[in-house]
Amino acid sequence: MKIKIRLILLFLALFSTLLLAFAASFYLYSASSRKQEYYNHLKREAITKADMLLDAKVPPSVLQLIYKNSGNSLFEEEVAIYDTAFNLLYHDAVEIDKVKETREMIDRIVREKQITFEQGHLQVVGLLHKDHDKSYVITAGAYDEFGLRRLAALKYYLLIASMVIIGCTFFAGYFFVSRALRPVAAIVQNVETITATNLDMRLQVKNARDEIGELAITFNKMLDRLEDSFESQKSFVSNISHELRTPLATLTGELQLALIKQRSNEEYREVIQYALTDAMHLARVAGGILDLAKASYEQTEISRRPVRIDEVLLEAQLAVSKANEQWQVDIAFTDQDPDDEKSLYVYGNEYLLKVAFINLMENACKFSNPGKCRVTIRQEPALLTLAFKDTGIGISQEDLPYIFKPFYRGSNKEYTRGAGIGLSLVEKIIHLHQGNITVESETHVGSTFRIVLPHL
Repeated sequence: MKIKIRLILLFLALFSTLLLAFAASFYLYSASSRKQEYYNHLKREAITKADMLLDAKVPPSVLQLIYKNSGNSLFEEEVAIYDTAFNLLYHDAVEIDKVKETREMIDRIVREKQITFEQGHLQVVGLLHKDHDKSYVITAGAYDEFGLRRLAALKYYLLIASMVIIGCTFFAGYFFVSRALRPVAAIVQNVETITATNLDMRLQVKNARDEIGELAITFNKMLDRLEDSFESQKSFVSNISHELRTPLATLTGELQLALIKQRSNEEYREVIQYALTDAMHLARVAGGILDLAKASYEQTEISRRPVRIDEVLLEAQLAVSKANEQWQVDIAFTDQDPDDEKSLYVYGNEYLLKVAFINLMENACKFSNPGKCRVTIRQEPALLTLAFKDTGIGISQEDLPYIFKPFYRGSNKEYTRGAGIGLSLVEKIIHLHQGNITVESETHVGSTFRIVLPHL
């Protein structure tokens, strides 16, 4: 069921319940008021007729004649007057006797002064009336034809009016809900036209303050993220193709050249050495791509545990030394001894942190002569700061804004071979650990990469 129909039905059910409850309560109030008003009317008629009989001394025969000659004596108020000993003093029509008084009824009226009750279709009032220090019991009963007819008409009117109002409410609700949800239909229609080839399209926001506007803004932000992701993937694939195609073409050419003619063992060894160098470069590129993919996972997908940073740095130092025995990496604390060993722990992924540290150490050694990197650890109340410093060729000011972009190679690319993956990988890993990385560099002086991580 669509939201539009669901909203209409829910609103209609609520409105109908309230309307019918109001109509029912109004009808019940009207019925109660009619009954009470007719009891009061019977009381007035009974007292008036008693005064005419007892005070005005109108003969009973005249009063009876008036009663019998009324327009509709069947519905006329029938009055009877008794003394307290149940002796009948006057009756409008004994032969009809609508109320059919009994001794128990008379005694109850004397005891309670006034009673009202229903007898079949009749309403009856009985009251104790005093006149010239004497007490009389008066009863009056009749059928309120006019009042009941009006009440029945009111019932049908309320029922028909409620049905008409509910019907009008349904159509009005359908109109207004359709109008209110029209922007949602427009959003759905526009979204259906957005594909991978036109991710630059955005939804129109007419009113940023209502829920529809907030939905459109949120969807546009999602499209921004998707567009950035698609562009990054396109750039990533393009750069990977370039980085893999060049060494593969070189490797293939060298091997094909070696097969053209017979060569000496020394020449074959030289070709194999070139091929091995290109294969190792391919392996490094493939490894960097895999690490970059791991670092691009959602944070919830990365396994984490408390990791001691100085131990990870020592493992990274050992890996760099094995890769090149001429490289030297020194690790030191800014303080003589750590004040709190707990501040050396971060909550993260040991493998990814090790990859980031190895990349920074190798970069420092590759661009330094001699290959040397100094790592310092500084403990702060809530943060852990690591500085990777070298005294190499440095990074130009033109290249600094782009060094963390994947596959970017700066003006120093001729100095050493690489794929431009390392620093972008480092940045992703540090951001994955809620950290931050900055760089300070001066050409021909050196560079310092500073990492700030929250510790336990």
